[in-house]
Amino acid sequence: MVAVADVERIRGAEVWRLATEENRRLAAALAELDDEAWGRPTDCDRWTVADLARHVLGALEAQASPKELIHQFRRGLPLNREIDSHHWVDGLNEIQVRERSGLSPGELVERIAAMGPKAVAGRRRTPWPVRSAPIPFGPPIGWQPLTYLLRVGFTRDFWMHRIDLSRAVGATPELTPEHDGRLVADIVAEWAAVHGQPFRLELTGPAGGRFEQGATYETTTVDAVEFARILSGRAQGAGVLAHPLPL
Repeated sequence: MVAVADVERIRGAEVWRLATEENRRLAAALAELDDEAWGRPTDCDRWTVADLARHVLGALEAQASPKELIHQFRRGLPLNREIDSHHWVDGLNEIQVRERSGLSPGELVERIAAMGPKAVAGRRRTPWPVRSAPIPFGPPIGWQPLTYLLRVGFTRDFWMHRIDLSRAVGATPELTPEHDGRLVADIVAEWAAVHGQPFRLELTGPAGGRFEQGATYETTTVDAVEFARILSGRAQGAGVLAHPLPL
């Protein structure tokens, strides 16, 4: 059992190593799909697998190019008045999907694979003054600097979408302790700090681990991937698992 205060957070070179690997794994998972799979619904509201891939490509292109990022803000934010928006980022997601709706599955796969390394390079090039720009995430984490997205936010988003993809097509996602286990441990550490409640948690599967915070004698056991799905609102949780964390 590991005290969450002792979990080493993702920092430095590990940020870029994990981001690069996650981009690769997501591109590889999309490349394995057959034609029928692209039309299947996902856990993301209104999105098929193809829509999810369009969002991923749009997000990668925005990370790689400040010009594209500004374009998506200008075109996407006004869409929040048109769609059933729950967060300001919904408009950006919508413009990413709409503007790439003409791409074939093969084109999406090719461009996502090519854009992955460029997106990581773009994140690394972000000037230090810009990294401190505050961004509203809403409860429970409130305002965070842009560096939060650069360090873990973007990588977590793609990781969760790889899980969405695997569930949509009935595939087993590639999971390893070295990659997925590090992402999950970092999620646990932040989540624990945000809600501050005592818990003992046993996460099963290749991405799992055993964590505790404070004085408690009851252990919650859940699959590590399902734990992340619960925190992100994709599934329901009770007790300590009722505390959310956007992913």
